[in-house]
Amino acid sequence: MKIGNKSLVALVAATSFGAYALAADRPAPNPLNNAYFGAVHIHTGYSFDAYTNGTLTTPSDAYKWAQGEPIPASRLAPGQTIRIVTPLDFYAVADHAEFMGVFQKMRDPSSPLSRTEIAKRVTSSDPKVAMEAFAQILRDLSAHKVDPAMTDPEVSRTVWAEIVKTADAYYRPGHFTTFPAFEWTSNPNKRNLHRVVVFRDSVHVPDLVLSALDTEKPEDLWNWMQAQRDRSATLLAIPHNANASDGLMFSLSDSYGKPFTPAYVAERAKNEPLYEISQIKGTSETMPELSPNDEFAGFELWDYTLSADSERPKNHVGSYVRRALLDGLSLEAQGRGNPFKYGFIGDSDTHNAAATNEEFNYTGKFGAEFDASHRLNGFPGQPAGQVQQVREFSSGGLAGVWAPENTREAIYDAMLRKETFGTSGPHIRVRFFGGWGFKPADVRSPKFVKAGYARGVPMGGDLPAAGKGKAPTFMVWAVKDPLSGNLDRVQVIKGWVDAKGAQHEKVHDVAWSGNRKPDATGKLPPVGDTVDVKKATYANTIGAAELSAVWKDPDFDPALDAFYYARVIEIPTPRWSTRDAAKLGIDIPGGLPATIQERAWSSPIWYTVRKPR
Repeated sequence: MKIGNKSLVALVAATSFGAYALAADRPAPNPLNNAYFGAVHIHTGYSFDAYTNGTLTTPSDAYKWAQGEPIPASRLAPGQTIRIVTPLDFYAVADHAEFMGVFQKMRDPSSPLSRTEIAKRVTSSDPKVAMEAFAQILRDLSAHKVDPAMTDPEVSRTVWAEIVKTADAYYRPGHFTTFPAFEWTSNPNKRNLHRVVVFRDSVHVPDLVLSALDTEKPEDLWNWMQAQRDRSATLLAIPHNANASDGLMFSLSDSYGKPFTPAYVAERAKNEPLYEISQIKGTSETMPELSPNDEFAGFELWDYTLSADSERPKNHVGSYVRRALLDGLSLEAQGRGNPFKYGFIGDSDTHNAAATNEEFNYTGKFGAEFDASHRLNGFPGQPAGQVQQVREFSSGGLAGVWAPENTREAIYDAMLRKETFGTSGPHIRVRFFGGWGFKPADVRSPKFVKAGYARGVPMGGDLPAAGKGKAPTFMVWAVKDPLSGNLDRVQVIKGWVDAKGAQHEKVHDVAWSGNRKPDATGKLPPVGDTVDVKKATYANTIGAAELSAVWKDPDFDPALDAFYYARVIEIPTPRWSTRDAAKLGIDIPGGLPATIQERAWSSPIWYTVRKPR
């Protein structure tokens, strides 16, 4: 199957969307759960940084796009549209709480906001002028120098009400799910501490959401979330882009520089069950500096702080989730609890309503990146550092959940129990079960899912107490996205802390395509590469459509805490920047990889010597 076949793409789009449009009844729930794909980290023109970068889209546009309808590409390209190929199952607009909707009001001549000095620059038709205004706003935000005229709560209250109302209008239980959501955008000293906050329903949402202009401390966000629960709301927070936090996101001290208390650990675990492992601003699973023995650790690294000055972070410890999982085990082993017991999702962080998770259909993060030239070459006068940041953007990830049906309740509850997985963009499906007695035949059985639930725990779960003399066994199964590359391999990543307190990690190849055999050191040969870089094409003549295995931990010690998660790797395919370069007839800009091995990550399964908290 060759990507770029227009008739195939059109067929997939028509059949996927048609299934939504023609189904008149709600499908019966599946007690063994279905895989649903979506995103809950979506920005529209109501976010200040989206508007200043060429975006005019609305929440309504976002939900139309997710279901396969075309939407406006950019306010800089009247009449041009963008459209997803494979529609999604769930979606949530999560515009920034800071200045929510204020910049859109600057376009309205009747609004006093339109007469402010910053409005003239923000609404400029010159992208350079608007981008410079955006950069200044970022600097002012980090320095707490905010014009009071830009923080009118009545504007934000009205826009938030519209966001909630629009989510309700597009929610079709059983077919397409939406959630009320927003982003709390704490960025102390240009260090990212952002969280997306998702409500299970719209019944008890507040009339105004919390902004980082109110507080930059996550502890205050959690207190605010508890106040919403006291008013009968149900909500959770999802942190993202620890890679841009310069070590702050997974720091081992609280916002006041003090060691974690039991109350802090409990609050973080209660409010933040998930972590967004991959999105447009890169992947923050791990990196070669932290995982030198992981040959796939250098994947889509976006190594910047959230500043307009292309500043690089100095601290990578505290910035990647695998190390955070290890730090959580260390704290647990010390009897202090585990604040970093995260399940995984992927997501977008688009600022143009369109999640752009399709590598072959990438349309950029902002409206200003609506065409290939702007994505690779920038605008006249744009700083080279900003151009390079955009080139290093990923195409965006996807959130995957295993839930009985496509409803708010079912998908939210799956997120809460961490039966979730993330991908770097493709619709790769992965299941991962842990137990004490799975056999190789189990994963090959048509009833393997039933066996997984009956005799073990799914991703996101805790292994029960160890049987005497036993090591845990894991069933893993993965199937490719029909419109993406075949699968190279499936791995299980284990992390543990030894009796002396030292942290360890190991990557195990457990299933792979072809007749390859590991060498004497256990290293599996590469799958190969069919990519034609000049043409930006590839062939699915290598790899496998489906892989599965039962794996037993060969180094298990029942006295030591551990975590395990599955990682699924595709064969090499052309990166979006390679496709853009081929389209423009230019060389790939320096510093960019020509190919990408897309992937998926299951949520971890934990083994804890003490009873899980």
